[in-house]
Amino acid sequence: MNFELILPLLLAWLLDLWLGDPAWLPHPVVGFGKMIAWGERHLNKGRHRMIKGAVMTILLDSIVFFCTWTVLHAISKSPFPYVNYPLFTILIFFCLAGTTLIREVREVFRAVERSLEEGRRQVGRIVGRDTSELSAQEIRTAALETLAENLSDGVIAPLFWLAVGGPAAMLTYKMVNTQDSMIGYRTERYRDFGCWAAHIDDIANYLPARLTALLMLLANGRRMSENARFVKKYARNHASPNSGWPEAALAAILDCRFGGPHYYFGQLFPKPYIGHNDRPLTTVDMKTAVRVNRMAEILAITLITLIYCLI
Repeated sequence: MNFELILPLLLAWLLDLWLGDPAWLPHPVVGFGKMIAWGERHLNKGRHRMIKGAVMTILLDSIVFFCTWTVLHAISKSPFPYVNYPLFTILIFFCLAGTTLIREVREVFRAVERSLEEGRRQVGRIVGRDTSELSAQEIRTAALETLAENLSDGVIAPLFWLAVGGPAAMLTYKMVNTQDSMIGYRTERYRDFGCWAAHIDDIANYLPARLTALLMLLANGRRMSENARFVKKYARNHASPNSGWPEAALAAILDCRFGGPHYYFGQLFPKPYIGHNDRPLTTVDMKTAVRVNRMAEILAITLITLIYCLI
């Protein structure tokens, strides 16, 4: 099984580099989102919201894992086991989300150069916070924070779970992460209903987030010990136990400051800063961040391939 995943993994990564997430291609995460939205709409009301949220979260995660595993296992035992190769490639491709966000971040930097309002609209496509009052500096900061976090959530974590449990675990991780992105907020509406989704996502991302930070520092290849101390100091300055690690790594590499208070769904959430150098961010910083992301992806792919070969 591990050897059979090497070629699909490499092909899927190349497809992501080439296509990203094309709008014309049906995506399973869109289906996940519809399932979550339906469950939230019907269950997130009345009493016992925490219990109902827990049941929905665990049920959806279990359905994705066992359905995927059953289909793949059945194919492997069929007269046509080699169908697994293209199927693995497609599933891994769907779970990788590096290229699309890099394109979006580039568009944010281009848009904010044209006008502040255009920059706010563009960054609003990739962040959950209120963007209506953001300055040009805050727009660029939000885009780069999201780029760092997405490297963990959209690339390294899926690859980590692929290595641990194959395509079924990888696809289940996407359901876990999608639930967190939709209902894992500490607002009045989601605090109880989404708490299990948030906690499960925290567990699923604990190791991948720290691995992402390490890969980013290795990809940068400069001031390793100094940047490592920076990450250790500032990674905890985030509401999430995981997101602070890749964000702190990128802040260390760029020698800039991330974090601070943000508005979500009309509520102000006070957050500490990651870093201390509140310098203006530029297109050069964006290009550096993209280069680090790509190099970290290559390191992760190489690492998994070596592990598969050794196994």
